[in-house]
Amino acid sequence: MTTAHISIGHGQIRHVRLRPARHAFDYAAYFVMLPMRHLQSVLSNPEAAKALAFPINRAGLMSFHDVDHGDGRLPEQGGALAWLESLLAEANVQDADGEIWLQTFPRVLGYTFKPVSFWYCHRQDNSLAAIVAEVHNTFGERHCYLLQEPKWGVSALADKVFHVSPFCKVSGHYQFRFMRTLQNGVERIVARVDHSNEDGPLIQTSQSGKLVDASPSEIRNTFWRYPLWTLAVMLRIHWHALLLWFKKVPFFHKPAPPTQFVTRGQAASTFTSKSR
Repeated sequence: MTTAHISIGHGQIRHVRLRPARHAFDYAAYFVMLPMRHLQSVLSNPEAAKALAFPINRAGLMSFHDVDHGDGRLPEQGGALAWLESLLAEANVQDADGEIWLQTFPRVLGYTFKPVSFWYCHRQDNSLAAIVAEVHNTFGERHCYLLQEPKWGVSALADKVFHVSPFCKVSGHYQFRFMRTLQNGVERIVARVDHSNEDGPLIQTSQSGKLVDASPSEIRNTFWRYPLWTLAVMLRIHWHALLLWFKKVPFFHKPAPPTQFVTRGQAASTFTSKSR
């Protein structure tokens, strides 16, 4: 992620539940990769903003809107980037002074649901200062997991404190692992998040994709290749919940959300948890 261009990542979403009943699926998928600080400078110029092929805070086949992230700040309040920068400041992350890339699902025809988005916060030398995993559940709640000084290909862990699925207790921990490769000039991103509890590994998930420039033709082709993509995400969540119910996987009622909006992670080598 060395050039400041909006990209579309074409790849796969993978999900495997290991117990008490095995349940797995994978889908062809896409996401967008947004250079947030570069976009901030572009959007300060109205003419340059209008020239963007990918709509920012305006309607389009697919688009990005600041209010879909963080505390819902409006563009005139600094938007999602201002929220993320305030989160980093409160966590005393002072060296994320390079580009901040956001990997997320776009709105499609004005609708979106973002189960998880990843903020890659770089230093000036392009090394990672932090990664923030921003998680949304179907109840309209949000929570963030902050991973400080992460490294590509190296695991980081955080206690699970936020309700996502009624078929998983809020217990155990997440293992995060991110990879970035460049092959024949094409960049590929992999974000893997696995959930384990007191009985061992429970769920393994990943989101991956090869990045291509979000040109007008690429946006149109992607829209027609995945019609109503973000609506399909929500429908598939409920469909697989029904399949888990048929498989008699235990159901857990939603607890109150955590009092703290941000949970800090640790490197795998230093992590300790009562749930392990």
